[in-house]
Formats: sequence, structure tokens, C-alpha cells
Amino acid sequence: MTKQLPNSCVELLQRMVSFNTINRMEEGIHSVEHELAAYLEQLALAWNLTALRLPIADPAFNLLITHQVDSTAPWLLFDSHLDTVDIQGMTIDPFGGELRNGKIFGRGACDTKGTGAAMLWALKSAIERQQISTNIAILFCIEEEYSKTGVKEFVHRQLPELGWHPAGVIVGEPTRMRLVSGHKGTVRWNIRTRGVAAHSSNPSQGKSAIRSMMRVIDAIEKHYIAELQISHPLVGKAQCSINTIDGGSVINVIPDSCDIWLDRRVVPGEDVDAILPAVESVLNNLRAQDSDLEVEQLSPRTDRTLSPELNQELSSRVGQVLEQSGLPSEPTGAPFGTDACQYESIGLQAIVLGPGDIAKAHSADEFIEVEQLESGVDIYGQLMTQPPGFWKE
Repeated sequence: MTKQLPNSCVELLQRMVSFNTINRMEEGIHSVEHELAAYLEQLALAWNLTALRLPIADPAFNLLITHQVDSTAPWLLFDSHLDTVDIQGMTIDPFGGELRNGKIFGRGACDTKGTGAAMLWALKSAIERQQISTNIAILFCIEEEYSKTGVKEFVHRQLPELGWHPAGVIVGEPTRMRLVSGHKGTVRWNIRTRGVAAHSSNPSQGKSAIRSMMRVIDAIEKHYIAELQISHPLVGKAQCSINTIDGGSVINVIPDSCDIWLDRRVVPGEDVDAILPAVESVLNNLRAQDSDLEVEQLSPRTDRTLSPELNQELSSRVGQVLEQSGLPSEPTGAPFGTDACQYESIGLQAIVLGPGDIAKAHSADEFIEVEQLESGVDIYGQLMTQPPGFWKE
């Protein structure tokens, strides 16, 4: 049974924050979101909405909440992810949902349970006012923070089976209700050096993989990272950083293996396939200087960019709604990645728009301002209540 129904979007968000949905895919633990998804499913049914579980791997599922008014009307799809990053180092109760000084605190309040609460409350409110003449769908998807399993499953397997094609997709992320039409992508991979293990009482009998990695890091920073120049007018300059390192096993053994992990931020228009070969060229120069150097790049994990050139129609329509509400309507870019690029990969127009400030996402005292949350409800509601002709292609 559903708990007492929330009386406001603030209360809804507080309840959503109370669920622990920390993404733990790096530990091989799946399905952290299913209890929150089940709660939202019960709410939707209590509000006479249609709720559909889209299974991924038991008990994990995406939750699709819909309101269909007419089989001939266009569909508008809203997307918000349920998982969050971890709570290490937080200075507030991560699951308390405390309301204080016009802000709601907790992990996910900003990124991005706030967008999901605003979307669902906007739909409920618009139906109660009998203002909707467009078909609306809200996807609460899983596993965005690590490998985007939920949205990938949805766009490639689940959406084709639904029998409808959205005229546009609004992806909820904290943008302070600024329209984001383009964002960076990512390429993440590790580089490994090999050595020879030996007892530390006689280091000359071994070869330190950490020492080899020091040369690799120095070369990549000087001859690859420092020379990156490509940029995009909306999202800025391409970036690359070496963010984690792992080497050695115990204090008295010369390390025979060392890994670093790189995070490369890609701008729209870049050739992703050229990134690892460019780094390999730097490594080849090192190999030429030291024939004993053993170093290799391992397979990357890639997230696409969002290209503003491909969503101009949708951006224009959403911009009109923002302008009519007195909000900035000019499309902007973001340095972070979102689910929107996955929709673009199958030819759908998608933009990013949501309440909250990205600067508070993943932070020690994560919060969303109530004013921002209410603005999200207002704008999402206006998008949902546009006449069918507004969205038809």
C-alpha cells in the first residue's frame, strides 16, 4: 500500500530523497532504485495514471508513467534518472529531505530527484485542471550515473515495443531552468604499465610498474593534455584529466602492475575514434626511448555528445515557452553529459532542462531551492499543456 499521498511537490521530493538509491555498479551491485520506482508506481496508480514496469534484470526496471488523451495526438517524453552518487563526505543527512531556509537538502534533491518530482507533480496538476491535450510520458530510468544502462535499454529495446514515437524528449538535469541544447560527451579508459615483482630488500631484481607509470603520466600531461585545443561555441574546450591511480599490492614487493584512469571530455563534432590513437602516439614515443617499457591502453567506455544542430526544432519550441514565462530562452551548452545523447543516437530530438543548480549536484550539502522546484513544475506543466499542433512534426 502507498503511504499517505504527498500534498505538495516539496513533500513528494522529500519522500523521494528518503530512498537510498546510491549507484553501486562499480561494486557490482544492481537494482538500487527499484524500491523508489515501486513507490512512484503506486503514486501514479493512486492518481489514475498508467504505470508500466519495463524490466531490465530482475528486480531492476525502468518505470514509465503515461497519460494518453488521444491515439492521434503527439507524445512528449520526459526523462529523469533515479540513481544518485555516493554520500561519502556529506555534511547533512543524505536521506533526511530537510526543508530549511527555502531549500530541500539531501542526496539526489538536486541531481536529479528534483526534476522527477517536478515532472510528476506537473502532470498530476495539469490533469486535475483538465488542461492536457497531448500524450505525456515520464520515464524514471535507472543507472544513469555509471553506464546509463536504463536509458540505453529504453531507447534500443523498450521504446520500439511501445508503439509510439515521441515528438520530443525533455531530459531533466539541474540547469536552473536554462535550455541546454548541447553538451559534452566522455571517453573514459585506463592505461596499464607492467613490471617485474621482486622483494623490496633487493629492488634491482624487479622492475617497478609505478616508476614506469610516472613517465607515462608525465608524457600524457605534457604532450597530449596540454596540447588539446578543440572547442565548441556552446560547451567550451575539450578536456582531459588523469583522476585515479592504482599500483602495487603490499609494502615489501616491487609492483608489477599499475593503472591510471583517464577522463576525456569530448565536444560536439569531435572524432571520438581518434582519441586513443592520439594517446597511443605519445606512448609510442616513450617506447622508442625505452624498449623495456610495457604499457597498454584498455578498451574505453564512451558516452556521446549532444549536438545542438540536431535539436533545433525542439529547442525553438521549448524556447518559446520559456520566453513567454519571462525566462531566458536562448539555448546554452553544458560541460557534463546526460541521457539526452542516447535519444539523439536513435534520431529523436532531445534537450536538457530542469530545476536546480549543477554546482550543488554531488556536493557535500546537496540541495535544491524550493523556488527552483516550483519553477520546474510550472515550466514542465506548460510544456505538457501545449496544444497538439505545437509538437507535431
